Amino acid sequence: MNPLASFGLSVPIIQAPMAGVSSPDMAAAVSNAGALGSIAVGAVDASQARAMIDAVAARTNRPFNVNLFVHQPAIPRPDVETRWLAAMAPLFSRFDAKPPPALRAIYRSFAEDDAMLAMLVEARPAVVSFHFGLPDDRQITLLKSVGCILLASVTNAREARAAREAGIDLLVAQGYEAGGHRGMFDPALPDAQLGTMALTRLLVEQSGLPVIAAGGIMDGRGVRAALNLGAVAAQMGTAFIACPESDADAAYRAVLFNEAAHDTVMTHAVSGRPARCLRNAFVDWGEGVATAPPDYPIAYDAGKALHRAARAHGETGFGAQWAGQGAPLARAMPAAELVARIAAEMAAT
Repeated sequence: MNPLASFGLSVPIIQAPMAGVSSPDMAAAVSNAGALGSIAVGAVDASQARAMIDAVAARTNRPFNVNLFVHQPAIPRPDVETRWLAAMAPLFSRFDAKPPPALRAIYRSFAEDDAMLAMLVEARPAVVSFHFGLPDDRQITLLKSVGCILLASVTNAREARAAREAGIDLLVAQGYEAGGHRGMFDPALPDAQLGTMALTRLLVEQSGLPVIAAGGIMDGRGVRAALNLGAVAAQMGTAFIACPESDADAAYRAVLFNEAAHDTVMTHAVSGRPARCLRNAFVDWGEGVATAPPDYPIAYDAGKALHRAARAHGETGFGAQWAGQGAPLARAMPAAELVARIAAEMAAT
């Protein structure tokens, strides 16, 4: 059984929740167009998240997805953080700036955020999704008790089994092609780096749960291929970055339409966790540095500070320009128009 069927989606796609990129305007436009829009609230607190949910609800009466980060809470390691800041000092000096004197975890994991849980139970979004791991039994029970359908990103069969045992309703099969952070539960474990096609087919056959394919899917032909593999829908993120409803800045959008879009790299340097990013100056630096970054999201505190310093001097190559391997297929058009275009491409395939 596909729980998404109850929503009456006319187009089987989910606009990926992208922190810093997906907006309430985007989520509402996608949902109004017959797909499932998403907002990402993992980088904000409960009150900010509620404001985002209310903003989407004010723009659509259709279901939408609210996404949370469920990473293991960061462990401060002052020695590691000091070495990381020292390694980054020459980068800051390029922009007449100094690294921050200390680093902090810039946002909380849902695993330890009771205020966020209480807000979600009150708001009752139709869909709640998780990245980096799974909530505990109490959190899952409460969310399901108020009717939320639960999704979890997984990167292998082991994580899929854990999600099923925990009571998750649908799996987001995140292939190695996907942009942004890898959803792996434990980044210290080896990554099998399964591609979207192989992972989707594997989970369709073996997980016992409906599967949503994610990673490298940019058009109707890609969605149709995912459905042919047995997926019930496709999740698309990079495809929506260039939409006017996106919160991506002008420099980020522009890179999608030059040669840099053909070169995406998995990097730890920006945030402390592996994530697929458009190649830029920060990524290049990260490939050459021998120092290990602090835990996610403590390392992200340094990355964001560097990005601010660089932007103040007109340099945009130090930001988190997440994108998947399908980036060269990006199209700039309103989100609803993109959904309609994808639907037409599926019909023609």
